[in-house]
Amino acid sequence: MKRISVLNGVNLGALGTRRPEVYGSRTLADIEEWISAEFPGGVEFDFRQTDYEGEMVGWVREAGRSSDGLVINPGAWTHYSYALHDALEAVEVPKVEAHLSNIHAREEWRRHSVVSPAVDATVVGMGVFGYKVAVSYVLERLGRV
Repeated sequence: MKRISVLNGVNLGALGTRRPEVYGSRTLADIEEWISAEFPGGVEFDFRQTDYEGEMVGWVREAGRSSDGLVINPGAWTHYSYALHDALEAVEVPKVEAHLSNIHAREEWRRHSVVSPAVDATVVGMGVFGYKVAVSYVLERLGRV
């Protein structure tokens, strides 16, 4: 059984109510339930969300030791957290950065990711479907589609 950590960062606990025109109306719990149903059997998920950067850095390190792959939506940390970049860079498992919105079509300050150079792939602008794409990519890298 493959274990994939799906880590969600700052403000993602407010999904469903925070700017639904940008991020959609599904809650994080809805997304977790949907992803689990999309990959029945053979995949164990570790879903987590935090608004604390240091906690996220610790979870990334933990995922490198206890998971086969990692999907991360860093939220706003995407644009300035060099600590998160460094933690991701040190993790040896397949890892994907995922964003619900298309960060490249938004405000200027959102168009650059400091964590992208430390991951294997980035998925943006696909809404919740992006999580499915990210998990599929991790499983492909692990040799299981």
